[in-house]
Amino acid sequence: MTVRAIFDRASVRQFTDDAVSDRQVEGMLRAAMAAPSACNQQPWEFYVVRDRETLERLAKATPYAAPTGRAACCIVPCMRTSGLTAPECAQQDMGACVENLLLAAADLGLGACWQAVYPSRDRVDNVRAALGAPDGLDPFCLVAVGVPATDPIPSGVKRYDESRVHRVG
Repeated sequence: MTVRAIFDRASVRQFTDDAVSDRQVEGMLRAAMAAPSACNQQPWEFYVVRDRETLERLAKATPYAAPTGRAACCIVPCMRTSGLTAPECAQQDMGACVENLLLAAADLGLGACWQAVYPSRDRVDNVRAALGAPDGLDPFCLVAVGVPATDPIPSGVKRYDESRVHRVG
C-alpha cells in the first residue's frame, strides 16, 4: 500500500454487482489488524457479511446505512468490551483499524463507506441483533465494500488547511 491510497480514498455508496473476493477481504482484514493499539490490546473482531438478507437488515439498522444494502459485502468491525488492558483507548484503536481497512480497500481498487454505529446504544443493539453478535462485542461501524459503480472522486488532497496548523518552536 502506498501513501497514494490516503489521497485516492473516497466514500463510495454505489456499487456494481461484482463480487469482492475472499483474497480481497483477507487483505483488508490484515490491514485492519495491523493498526496500532494501546498496550497491544487489539480490541477488534470482525463480521464479514455477504448474505443478502443480512445486508438488507444491516442497511435498516442505522439511519445512514443504505449503502450496505447495495454492497457486495459488509465488514463489521466490533469492539470487545471486557478483558481490555486500556479500555479507555479502545475507541481510538478501533478508529485506527477502520482507517487501515478503508485504505486497503482503496489500494485494492474497491469502494468502501464507513457508517457509524458506536457509541449509539440503539444502533449498537440493532446491528448486534442483525448479526446475532453476543453481548460484550459492540459493533463499532459498518463498512460497505464493493466494486465502485462509478469512478470515486477523492477529496483528500483538497482537505489540507494551513489555518488548522499551529506551530510551536
